Amino acid sequence: MTKLKNDTLIRALLRQPTPYTPVWVMRQAGRYLPEYNQTRARAGNFLGLCKNPDYATEVTMQPLARYALDAAIVFSDILTIPDAMGLGLYFADGEGPKFERPLREEWEIRNLRVPDPSVHLRYVIDAVSQIRRALADEVPLIGFSGSPFTLACYMIEGGASADFRLVKTMLYQQPALLHHILDINSRAVIDYLNAQIEAGAQAVMIFDTWGGALADAAYREFSLAYLQRIIAGLKREHDGAIIPSIVFTKGGGLWLEDIAAIGCDGVGLDWTVNIGAARRRVGDRVALQGNLDPAVLFAEPAIIRGQVQQVLDAYGHGSGHIFNLGHGISQFTPPEHVATLVDAVHELSRAHH
Repeated sequence: MTKLKNDTLIRALLRQPTPYTPVWVMRQAGRYLPEYNQTRARAGNFLGLCKNPDYATEVTMQPLARYALDAAIVFSDILTIPDAMGLGLYFADGEGPKFERPLREEWEIRNLRVPDPSVHLRYVIDAVSQIRRALADEVPLIGFSGSPFTLACYMIEGGASADFRLVKTMLYQQPALLHHILDINSRAVIDYLNAQIEAGAQAVMIFDTWGGALADAAYREFSLAYLQRIIAGLKREHDGAIIPSIVFTKGGGLWLEDIAAIGCDGVGLDWTVNIGAARRRVGDRVALQGNLDPAVLFAEPAIIRGQVQQVLDAYGHGSGHIFNLGHGISQFTPPEHVATLVDAVHELSRAHH
């Protein structure tokens, strides 16, 4: 069992006492950093970064060289699983991710197979191992995956969608077909996250980016039930250490109590939720992660510090809070403002512990 030099994030996720509130940032290795853009140019494109463990390690470490962050998150993409299923992931300039072969026919859906992470996603597993070595146990490494429903949205729509017309049509008209996709995706996510844990990930996060687009009953049936299944299938311990899990449904404020009940250690909050009210709703069942509006980072440093203070005060005294943004950081964020954020969290949160 290896000993982390900074285990604040793990302790907070397990709701153990910490001297301050740990902080990391969703999409912390990204286009707001000039050094990231330089590495991406060398790699040729985004997928060139993801699929080369050397580049993935380089960009994962870049924000940690700049900021006193309390965690690293492996540089990858949530759509690696459907790409490994043969759907042909590509990124169109200014349009985001797309699939060459989205699921349109029932035979295509019936032919879906769970990819073997040690074969079809070897580049991610190798990156996890390499990043873990590069971190030298300074801070924990977070592995991640998209949720079954969020993956299904991209697989069926063929890319991002404003209204999710195709996936919702299938949900209501052919629910058994969507459940088949979600079953395959769930098994794939369990295998993928467990492979990341075996390769060195010390916590894992599931991004349910589009779960909040669902109606209440549909969310429970087509997203939450599969999230619960994944949590039950994850390795709880590796190399003598507990591996905590975080579930983040964007737009999921309505279901906080239900998400907290599925067995995860932490629940991510978007910026629409009051974190103090969320804490009162879930009690001490889970840690809470979040939830500063990413747009706050466009403001001047004094404003950023004030907004950080508001989130910390809303959460209140005690452990169980991982400070983060309510969604991924914007590419237009001034890099120096992230330093203001991280330093403010570390400085101002000590009074709450």
